Amino acid sequence: MEFRHLGRSGLKISEITYGNWITHGSQVTDDLAVKTMQAALDAGITSFDTADVYAATKAEEVMGKALKGQRRENLEIFTKVYWPTGPGVNDRGLSRKHIMESCENSLRRLQTDYVDLYQAHRYDYETPLHETLRAFDDLVRQGKVLYVGVSEWTAAQIRDAVRVASDMGFDRIVSNQPQYNMLWRVIEAEVVPASEELGIGQIVWSPIAQGVLTGKYKKGAAVPQGSRATDKSGGADFVNGWLRDEVLEAVEKLEPMAKDMNLTMSQLAIAWVLSNPNVSAAIVGASRPEQITENAKAAGVTLPEDVLSAIDYALGDLVKTDPALTVSPEIRP
Repeated sequence: MEFRHLGRSGLKISEITYGNWITHGSQVTDDLAVKTMQAALDAGITSFDTADVYAATKAEEVMGKALKGQRRENLEIFTKVYWPTGPGVNDRGLSRKHIMESCENSLRRLQTDYVDLYQAHRYDYETPLHETLRAFDDLVRQGKVLYVGVSEWTAAQIRDAVRVASDMGFDRIVSNQPQYNMLWRVIEAEVVPASEELGIGQIVWSPIAQGVLTGKYKKGAAVPQGSRATDKSGGADFVNGWLRDEVLEAVEKLEPMAKDMNLTMSQLAIAWVLSNPNVSAAIVGASRPEQITENAKAAGVTLPEDVLSAIDYALGDLVKTDPALTVSPEIRP
């Protein structure tokens, strides 16, 4: 395993980070989830990402159970706050009330005294930015949170947050967690340049485009049983938009490139994400231990410039690049 600094902070995280969105607490049994996380640990992964909203809070519980007994100092545990976690009007958003209460609940479910990184899961238009940042800073001063990050924020929102934090003497933001892969590059035009300037690192999700970049989905063929495209609990909603003939045909052109480098398609996709110097880590999920074992081997892989150019040529204008596609709900869900 290779390790990278999280932005310009002193914290190092494993460049392959394990994430349990969709899988834990919903798609796989708890026993299999624990075995898969053990495989991640065996592969040298030390960073683990979750959120209070995943599987209606159960994903955090599964992660806490799986990591129990591990030396806490050897782990970097990330979670998030914003999306609804209950029926109450304040069970959502980035108000001080919800942040403080959600952090306590996340710590209990994760069975830990602190999280290494606490992230604002979306931007909250209904809460003053200084209120959100003060709550985060108070958690840092209490020792319950070590670092603060955001997820799916625009470049302008990130700049505003850094400015307000600086003006008020708050602990600064060190990370952003956006979607990023060969097909979805909307952070490159604005978010990445702003982040490089401000010392913020990207912890990216969906590096294999919900499985599309693995090559397992084929033009004209039924989707594989047990794949994310068959997951009625939410996974299918995210992957189906990519299951178009022209996308699947383009992805097939990547297979010879992976083979020439003795990589699987998944490893090629993850290595591509990690070729961006502003990326601190790629979040990889898994429903079986062997998946995380395979994907962890993308750590340390360097893709030559000619391969990067060939990937761009193969995917052509199918790539999404519009920074306006990074959005947060204008009204709390």
